[in-house]
Amino acid sequence: MGAARVAVVTSATGLDEDTDLPLLLEALRSAGLSAEPAAWDTDPRRGWAGYDLAVIRSTWDYVGRIDEFLAWADAAARVTRLWNPAPLVRWNSDKGYLLDLAGRGVPVVPTRCIVPGDTYVEEDFEGTHGVVVKPSVSAGARDTARYEPGRGADAERHARMLLGQGRTALVQPYLPLVEEGERALVFFAGTFSHAIRKQALLTEPGEMDNDRAAHPGAALHMPTEAELRTARAALAAVPAPGEPLFARVDLVLDGSREPVLMELELIEPNLFLGLDPRGPERLALAVAAAAREA
Repeated sequence: MGAARVAVVTSATGLDEDTDLPLLLEALRSAGLSAEPAAWDTDPRRGWAGYDLAVIRSTWDYVGRIDEFLAWADAAARVTRLWNPAPLVRWNSDKGYLLDLAGRGVPVVPTRCIVPGDTYVEEDFEGTHGVVVKPSVSAGARDTARYEPGRGADAERHARMLLGQGRTALVQPYLPLVEEGERALVFFAGTFSHAIRKQALLTEPGEMDNDRAAHPGAALHMPTEAELRTARAALAAVPAPGEPLFARVDLVLDGSREPVLMELELIEPNLFLGLDPRGPERLALAVAAAAREA
């Protein structure tokens, strides 16, 4: 029996910019797998059925083509084993999942979802320390900005722009302790691998900068027990059987210095494999186990 064939699913942007990609490919091949990168949209006739496993990694152009991407995920899942699974990808593609997780008892940054046609009031855009406005389908803080107290009219204007484009707007309180760094905890098949801390992204109030660096100052971080507990609670509340093959749990400290969930990344997160020497091997072993099951 030959080596299991694994497609590491990427995009044109990912092929150029994904620093995790070569590390993962090398680790997969060292684990005895036949692994190759495959852009999800390069050739619609690509034979995804020829792979034992397709692992979504750096499909970073999906946000502007969400319907096309979700249709691809469904189609690929019909002919090969897709990780993370297509229903989980669909659920995680809209940040409204934060409300689902909050409803399941996970400590989450308070989130107000405003869909086109909703009514809202001025007070929705005010907070003690200001607010953050973002689209519900986004990556890398695209079309996202924070607004200081007293700038609610600017925040509302931002939300109206998103709503006018047929998008859902999320409004969240700005948590000042984010300036001590966002935490990102990485899990493979439900097991904690490593964590990083990075500098805050929204440093300039009122500025929507889509060219900002996505992970400024990323460095290894030793998570606290409270951070691990919150991350595991988020993963346990995911509405899907089994464990995601990979997950990145992004946390920030609230006013009581307790960790709360900012985002749960299950589609194409940067996993910072280059910052932990054993990170690529851990992910490769999880992929190999999934390939054996396939």
